[in-house]
Amino acid sequence: MIEGQWYAPGSGLDEVLPIRQAVLRRGQDATDALAWNVVVRQAGVSCATGRLWWQDGAFWLGEMAVLPEHRHQGLGDLILRLLLFKAQSHAARMIRLECQLGLTGFFARLGFQVEQADASAVTMALPGDRICLDTCQGCRKDCPNRR
Repeated sequence: MIEGQWYAPGSGLDEVLPIRQAVLRRGQDATDALAWNVVVRQAGVSCATGRLWWQDGAFWLGEMAVLPEHRHQGLGDLILRLLLFKAQSHAARMIRLECQLGLTGFFARLGFQVEQADASAVTMALPGDRICLDTCQGCRKDCPNRR
């Protein structure tokens, strides 16, 4: 069974940090006091996480991580969709994230577009009214997933 759990800003870090440390090699930081964290468990084992926070007029997604032994099962996609759902439920007008150049395709399939890029990172953005969490591949005429 797969389940997700949200943690309010500053809480749940005992479950979040081991995943973040194992995958991203990063621990707690100042943003944790501001961010909602989500943890996905598979068969009761915490295996994926991500966070969402408000900064400079936009919701930001970050620290998305899936433990290596749980990859290729759609958990990264689930984390991304949970974060977008949370932003959408808070009437987000803009969602942004920073990622490595090689990961832009993962985010682009849900409508994120590159805002700026340099050698070390890419900033991507998605207007809140363009969030489409449906997997029907054509739920709206202007759906970013429409084929």
